[in-house]
Formats: sequence, C-alpha cells, structure tokens
Amino acid sequence: MSPQPDTSPAPSLTEVETHGVDRIPDAERTATPLDLFRLAFGGANTFSTCVLGAFPILFGLSFWQGLAATLLGVVAGALILCPMAVFGPVNGTNNAVSSSAHLGVHGRVIGSFLSLLTAIAFFSISVWSSGDALVGGAHRLFGLPRGDLSYVVAYALFACLVLAVCVYGFRFMLFVNKIAVAAASVLFLLGAIAFAGDFDPSYAGVFTDSADAATQSLFWPSFIGAALIVLSNPVSFGAFLGDWSRYIPASTPRRKVIGAAFLSQIATLLPFLFGLSTASIIAAEAPDYVDPAAPDFVGGLLAISPGWFFLPVCLIALIGGMSTGTTALYGTGLDFSSVFPRLSRVQATLFIGALSIAFIFIGRFGLNLVQSISTFATMIITCTTPWMVVMMLGFWTRRGWYDPEALQVFNRRQRGGRYWFAHGWNWRGMTAWWVSAVIGVLFTNIPGQFVGPLGDLADGVDIGLPLSLVVAAVLFLSLLRLFPEPRAVYGPEGARLARTVDVPVPPITGPGAESGEPEPVATSNGG
Repeated sequence: MSPQPDTSPAPSLTEVETHGVDRIPDAERTATPLDLFRLAFGGANTFSTCVLGAFPILFGLSFWQGLAATLLGVVAGALILCPMAVFGPVNGTNNAVSSSAHLGVHGRVIGSFLSLLTAIAFFSISVWSSGDALVGGAHRLFGLPRGDLSYVVAYALFACLVLAVCVYGFRFMLFVNKIAVAAASVLFLLGAIAFAGDFDPSYAGVFTDSADAATQSLFWPSFIGAALIVLSNPVSFGAFLGDWSRYIPASTPRRKVIGAAFLSQIATLLPFLFGLSTASIIAAEAPDYVDPAAPDFVGGLLAISPGWFFLPVCLIALIGGMSTGTTALYGTGLDFSSVFPRLSRVQATLFIGALSIAFIFIGRFGLNLVQSISTFATMIITCTTPWMVVMMLGFWTRRGWYDPEALQVFNRRQRGGRYWFAHGWNWRGMTAWWVSAVIGVLFTNIPGQFVGPLGDLADGVDIGLPLSLVVAAVLFLSLLRLFPEPRAVYGPEGARLARTVDVPVPPITGPGAESGEPEPVATSNGG
C-alpha cells in the first residue's frame, strides 16, 4: 500500500473548477467513496428515475411482475456499472481518457461521443419530467396556466440553474448532491404516506389468466423490455463515474470504490419503487394517463395526489432534477474540452449546455421526441455497454496497470506513447465495440417503439443488450489472444489471459513532450 499523499485544503464552493481532463494532482484528491455514493445516488434519486420506474406498468405488467423486473434491472445494472468506478482513482482522469489504453489515443473519442449522447438524453429526461411536474403542481396549487409559455419558462429556468452548477464544477455539484440525496429521500418517503391508502399490491396488469393467447405471448417481451429500461439507468453512469472518482486518492481500496458505486444504484430502488407503485395506482384509478400510445406519468401522479402533496411533488421535481441534470451535463462538458482543447472546461460546459437546451425545446415543442426518449436511451445504452465491457476486461487483463502520461497524449495534441498502437487506434478494442454494438441494435425489441431487423428472432424478446455483452467479451478476449498487444502496454507483472509481443514503443512527440518515454506513475492495487 503506497503512503497517503499530503492533501491541500479543498477549494471553496464558489471557486470555479479549473481542471479539465488532465490528471488530478495527488494533493488535490480529497474526495471519498462516500462522495462518489452521494453523486451517483443523487444523480438517480430523482423524478426522472420515477418515470423510468413506471415503465413496467406501462408495459402491462402487474405490480409484483413489475417489482421483479425492476429488481432484476437495478441489480444487473449495478453489477455492470460498479467496476467502471476504479479508473478514476487509478488514472486521475475521466473514463473516456482512460479508454485510450484499450481503444487507442484517437479511439478514445468513442467514449466522448457516447457520453455526449447519454448526457443529452438523460439531461433532457430530467428537464422534461421536472419541468412538467413544476408546471402541473403550480397549476393545481396556484392556478398557473398550463400553456406553452409556462413550460418554456419552467424548462429554461431549470436548465439554466443546472448549467450554473456545472460551471462552478465538482465541489459545487457535490454540495448540491449532499442536499439532494437527503431531501429527495425524505420527500419520497413522504410520498409513501400520501399514497398508502390507495396502493394495492394486487394490481394485476394485463397478463392475467383470462387474457387471450395473443396477449399472453407478449409477457416475456414486456418483462425483459421493462427490465432493460430499468437497467439503462445505472448503466448510463458508466461513462461518467470517472468524472467524480478521479478526485478519490489512488491509494483508496478499490473494493470501497466499487462498493460505493454498487450501493449507489441499489439505493435507487427508492425512486424506482415510488414510480412503480404510483403507476399502479394511476393505472387503476386514472388509466387514461398510462395509455401506452400517449403515457403521461407526471399528469397521472398529480391527478391521484392529495392536495397537500402537490408542494412536495414540486420540490422532488426541483431538487431531484437539479441532481440528475448536473451529473449528466458536468461530465460531458469536462470531456468535450479534451476533444476540443481550445475550449476550457467552462467554455465547453456552456457550449454543450446550450446545445442540450436547444435539443430540449426542439424535442418538446417541435419534433415530439419526448414519447420516444425511452427508445433513444435504450439505444444509447445498447451501444455504451459493449464499450464498458472492453474497458473492464482491458483493466483485468492489464492487472489495473496504466501509464497516466501516455493517456494524456490526445489531450495535449501529441503523438506516440504506449497507447499509440496503429496510428492512434487499437483496432482490437474498436472492433469488439462496434461489432457487438451493431449486433445489439439489430436484435433490439422494445414493444411498441423500436424493433431491430433481427428483433423478432427470439419470439419478440429483446436480447440485444445481453447478446452484445457476450459478443463484446468473447470477441475482445479472442482478439487479444489471436493478435497480441505490445508488451509495453502491460505492467511489470505482465498480461493476464492475453498474449503479448515485443515491439518498440514510439516516443511521445509534440507540444510539451520530453525526450524519451516518460516513466509511468505507479499506482497501488489498493486491496
């Protein structure tokens, strides 16, 4: 175990963060696994997660069937996600930059692109659901008109608040999430009291014994589809965990970092179950709001809420939406500044924020993308998960050893280094990613929304994501065996389950490069 480095005092909340994706100095790594838990849980302990939690009911499942699908999705998603937390402490940078080791210096832009799409999707879900709840609650409390102007003001105000927090950076975002975790949890528990009298766990859904054969045949497609939509929520954090865990000291035991990421997603059962339970009440008392053709969970929730719970609904929307929006937008602005180095972190955050806000308004008032956002999110996750598999297997085969200086070659506009591979591309990792992602999309089957060209081959069951996981793992490990990587990319203990070949490492050249190959920074296994 390496000694704990001396740390400097943490910056104040109102001090704008200056770090981009450069390696965080050891002295400035003052975060803990508990902070990672707060950020990851706070980013999902929100109204938008409740909306995702309602999908099992929208797909026709009973409450108990929906509960099983939710538990399956959350636990499986947490298990897939949690290993992605280790890259931040080891390398002191975000996960897209760390992917240079497995996709190549240039191939790391794949992670940046995926994180951009994920951030826009989940930021949009956050603003749409929270804005709708704020306007709906204000209408019931104060008679505020529910016209387009009200929604425009709510979306714009909310989006600008989120953007302001992201501009200040990590410390301010952590402060917001510390408040959001406790406040939103209390409000959700208060909701359990509000709806206790109306909740009936015997809600049967449409797949009853009296259902016809055509309906019964849709049960497993609906069950798996609901579980995958739930799973998309934890998996969506895969590209972002390094944004927050990079402030954790490298000497922190890895089991604690992984455990914090896992528990943060298990804790999201609170908003998921709130969404599932209230959706079952809506389906029984106000079924028009859960019509699969035009679902309106927010409207249905307000329709069944007692009058005294309107204000808590507005608070959940405001507090939780702030948390989701900041965790999604912060990391993308951070990473975008590395893809376009002329932009500082603040400038990149403002640029991405402006694009996201434009997307929100166009999608809400122009193209009606709100109803298909679950499809958008599922497709992004189907493409992101194979990338995560390549990262995690790469970490395992490398025994957690990386050269932080070589990871920064792209950001510094340099060339060469351990991860240069073939002109900056590692075709092994790239091939494993794109082949498995394409297969996942081809086999995707989201009932009533999107069916890939091969989506019906499994009797309507969506096997796209599970299949892409298996293909990515088998293909990547096979390529590492058949086409060995340079010995230099592995640490002093050598490769695990992979072959290597001795080839010279091209020296790092370009702006700021020193002569020769820099020595890698050693990191502790941390337990």
